[in-house]
Amino acid sequence: MTNQSPQMPPQPLRTDDGDSVVLERRVEKTKPPQMYQVVMLNDDFTPMEFVILVLQQFFSKDRETATQIMLKIHLDGKGVCGVFTKDVAASKVDQVMDAAHQAGHPLQCLSEPID
Repeated sequence: MTNQSPQMPPQPLRTDDGDSVVLERRVEKTKPPQMYQVVMLNDDFTPMEFVILVLQQFFSKDRETATQIMLKIHLDGKGVCGVFTKDVAASKVDQVMDAAHQAGHPLQCLSEPID
């Protein structure tokens, strides 16, 4: 046995008769996806500790960061929990709303596009 690869027969050369049209390939630049921020809204009934737990569980925040976001929500009326693609942001909102509903809290969460 030899290590030689089989050779392909040579292809005939194509000649240009001068009537050909040459198209240039243009590289299409794809835009990055539209990003959405998940925003949690303040209310007077949802316990602060529950908000911290939700931020830790669904947004992977450490306790200190979750506490800072919770305080921003409490003081400013709303706070950004994270920035995601549209589908991921919608899933996060659903997770938060389901958890709040199951726990009997009126916590509200929404996603909004980032300009």
